[in-house]
Order: sequence, then structure tokens, then C-alpha cells
Amino acid sequence: MEISELLELKRWNTPTIYNGWEQITRRDPARDGFNLEECRDYMPQMGPMVGYAVTVVCEPGNPSHPRANPNAAAEYRAYLASVPGPKIVIVQDLDKPLTLGSFWGEVNACTHAALGCVGTITDGAIRDVDEMTSAGFKAIARRFCVGHAHSTPVRWGCEVEVFGTKIQPGQLIHADKHGFIAVTDEEAKLLLDASRFMDSNECNTVIAAARDTAGLSKEQILAQMSEAASQFRTAAQERFAEARAEW
Repeated sequence: MEISELLELKRWNTPTIYNGWEQITRRDPARDGFNLEECRDYMPQMGPMVGYAVTVVCEPGNPSHPRANPNAAAEYRAYLASVPGPKIVIVQDLDKPLTLGSFWGEVNACTHAALGCVGTITDGAIRDVDEMTSAGFKAIARRFCVGHAHSTPVRWGCEVEVFGTKIQPGQLIHADKHGFIAVTDEEAKLLLDASRFMDSNECNTVIAAARDTAGLSKEQILAQMSEAASQFRTAAQERFAEARAEW
């Protein structure tokens, strides 16, 4: 995607992006592509983040990892630098369900920001939340944590699973305080147009019908809502009929 398209996607919240995505995906919109477990946005004031997944696995509770590869951090940074941005760092914490240390803090946030990363989604913990926020580095995580323990990159550039969802390196990610959605390459080509259309479709039909009710009786309001719902469904079916026919 062009940067201008990513910026436009960033103007909408993640549920709006989902509304477009469900029209063009071949996957199950009830269970695929988005977080199945609760996650928390620690910087909701930053709004949505959009970028391409770079992936890393850590296990802060295991002291053998730093000894096994003392150069892991440098090798991992080289991987980050080799991938074009904007990037969102997807971190799988193998200590789960325990939380024994944080991969994230002020230093790591600044390091990743300097290498073109805009934020992270981790099923582990974060710390130094104020300093991470000052660095402009958004974090969606499971909880806070005091220490870093034995945190180091274990492996990277691989499939990871966070919050019940498997994510591949390079997938387009859209995330905010509601959660995240991980888009395939095929879906990404259609996502912006689909999201634009569905947002306008709602505004022109069901939202307008619910807001423009002054002076109407209950019967008139219900009839107006039913008509708007029908118009909404018809517009979506007509707009995306060709895509569905290909399925």
C-alpha cells in the first residue's frame, strides 16, 4: 500500500476497518483475523496504529536464552532494519499465562521507533508506559510489569500467536483500543475501498435514519429504520456481489 492509503486507513477506528474487511474476506469474520482474547490499549489517546507486522518471540522467565545467543539483540535489530515500514512489532511471550518480565520499556521503545516501528502488540507485559508514550510508541498488551527479567529476542521473522490469533510477518495490521485485525495480502488490496464504502453506506442509511427522527411518531421511526436497513443491505450486496461470486 502507498503511505497515503495507510494514512487514510489510520483515520478510522478498527471496528470501521472490520466492517469493510468482512465484506471482502474469504475467512470467517466471526473468528479469523482479529484478537479472540481481551487485550488493552495503553495509549488510546494516540488513536489507531497501522503498519506491517514484524514478529518476535521472547521468554523473559527463561535465563538460558541470553546465554544461548549473546548477540541475539543485535541480530534482531538487523532484521528490523531490513524490513520497510511503517512496522508494528508483534511479540509472543512464551511465559504466558505467567508474566515474569517485559520485553518493552523506554529503551526498547526508542530503539524500535528509530528503526521505523510505530508500536507493538504483545501478549506479555509493558513497563515505562509514560516514557513509551513520550517516544510516540503505541502499545497494546496484556498487563503492566515492573522488571525485564531475562528478556531477549528468542526467534524472529516467524509466525507468532498473540491473543488467540496467528500472525505472519508482513501482514497489514490495524489496531486501536478495541483490538486489532491482521489482514492478508489479498484482503489488503481491497480493504481501503471496502472500508470507505461501508462507512458511507452506514452514514447514508441506518445512521441517518436513527438520527433524523425529530417530529416522527414511533411507527414512522420504526418504518424509517426498516427501510434504511433494507437500503443498507442492498447497497452492500450490490457493491460486493462480484467479489463474493469469485469465492
